[in-house]
Amino acid sequence: MTQQPAPGQDYPGKTLGIVGLIVAIFASLIGLIISAIALSQSKKAGYKNTPALAGVIVGSILLALTIIFWIIWAVVIAAAVGSGAYVG
Repeated sequence: MTQQPAPGQDYPGKTLGIVGLIVAIFASLIGLIISAIALSQSKKAGYKNTPALAGVIVGSILLALTIIFWIIWAVVIAAAVGSGAYVG
């Protein structure tokens, strides 16, 4: 069961979770790490941290897409160099 913070108080990792979510949009790996730290802090304190969880999800998806993009890019460049179409 998750606790609710007292009125006017933040739970551990709340601000870090929001920062992690925002950073995950622009720099997926860094945002993923920040969000994971915030999520861990909140879980240890017994609180639910939705922004941190969203940051972990967004960061993971964007990191996977980035890796796929660079793999495809490398294959395209290698194919172009191998066929002689790319003279760089």
